[in-house]
Amino acid sequence: MKILKNELKSKLNIRTEKDFPIKGIEFIDINPLIMDKTTFKEITNLFAKEIKDKKVDYIISPEARGFLFGCPVAQQLNVGFIPVRKKGKLAPTTVETQFEYEKEYGKDVLELPKLINNESYKKKNFYIIDDIYATGNTARAIREAVETLGGNILGTGVVINIKELNNDEIYSVIDINEE
Repeated sequence: MKILKNELKSKLNIRTEKDFPIKGIEFIDINPLIMDKTTFKEITNLFAKEIKDKKVDYIISPEARGFLFGCPVAQQLNVGFIPVRKKGKLAPTTVETQFEYEKEYGKDVLELPKLINNESYKKKNFYIIDDIYATGNTARAIREAVETLGGNILGTGVVINIKELNNDEIYSVIDINEE
């Protein structure tokens, strides 16, 4: 792994595992970034700084590792948090929509929950936060689902962007290339 950009002042500690979860994939373990309280706080502060002037109503993050960063940022910005869940994790009556997308190693189905107080996604502003951005398919699928419901995605931010796998303009704390 080659580091191209690192906005952290804290020591960068990332572990990788070759051929996990399947052969040919190099798993990036972000656990050390959240285990160190200084690094974790720095990451969430960087996201909050990036987003604070965007007039966001909700932070939206895919399960499960996106939740780790999205929730504290939403709290810091005093906005709502929307967890995007895997199919079958939400009670059927709480699902607003579900959508299929292509991951790096197969297909998956995600679900957006209904908002509270009979609100709709229409005309609401969302910012996507996730841990790792590879091909961008997860964020793209979330964007399309929200936009289909009439919502606006004001941006996407990730902890680690694997630049060689995409050319997308997103906010990232760390940019890498695999070697």
